[in-house]
Amino acid sequence: MCSMTKEQLFGYCSIPAEELENHPERKVPFRLVQNSARMGELMAEELIALIENNNAMNWKTRAILPCGPSCWYEPFTRLVNERRISLKNLVVFHMDECLDWQGRLLAKNHPYNFRNEMEKRFYAPVSDELAVEKENRNFCTPDGIDSLHEKIWAAPVDVTFGGWGQDGHIAYNQARRHPFSSITAEELRESSIRVQENNIDTIIALAQRTFGSAYQFVPPMSVTLGVKECLCAKKVRVFSDTGAWKQTALRVALFGPVTPEYPLTLLQEHPDALITATIDTARHPISEHPEWDLGV
Repeated sequence: MCSMTKEQLFGYCSIPAEELENHPERKVPFRLVQNSARMGELMAEELIALIENNNAMNWKTRAILPCGPSCWYEPFTRLVNERRISLKNLVVFHMDECLDWQGRLLAKNHPYNFRNEMEKRFYAPVSDELAVEKENRNFCTPDGIDSLHEKIWAAPVDVTFGGWGQDGHIAYNQARRHPFSSITAEELRESSIRVQENNIDTIIALAQRTFGSAYQFVPPMSVTLGVKECLCAKKVRVFSDTGAWKQTALRVALFGPVTPEYPLTLLQEHPDALITATIDTARHPISEHPEWDLGV
């Protein structure tokens, strides 16, 4: 159950985008960027800086990485190749994967096959002599949950990169909408790697984004790292450049109460979290239409 009122939500959404970074009531550090290209550069540079620092100390870099946003793949792989940065000590834990209605992995060329996307856009462009070792590429699979759990908790994770969904979901940790088994914020906080059904609102949002609202082609299930894994990292950095789909969840994460209705609000409890959004994602129509009468 969401613990905020409609009046509170209206207040969060009424704040102009240009006031979010320095707003006195903001509960999570926030960075506003001009556009997707700039955000991708920042993501790439931040991960590269961490890898270079750890390489200099001969330490491994352990990172939880998403399939999206995708704006950082090109600048990251380009800079790795140009600067000759070795990724041999990078250990990657991919945060989620989509599944069909029977909980099976999707066809290789399905647009929601995250592994295929990462292999094409994150791994393949890097020179072989610099590339992440294949044994350090840890993908989510339905039959690999126990093994992945052990690998993640074997040593500290340096950073989690991610995006967020229309309900503020981190990885595929959606607001649980099952009518017979609601969960508390504490239960969400302790959630771990699992296979699950995807929410109807998630399916509709993805259908609108990718398939011209043909929801029939959206994967109905997923395997995901839990919130406990995603937030175990020393640093958590989440990013979005996808506009209207993410605008309200951003406002709730920055100003609202911790609530399982918006999992992103749990970043308020992390000691080193940062949310980054483009201007199109940070703006909100309610903030731009003071003449609207929404009954609050």
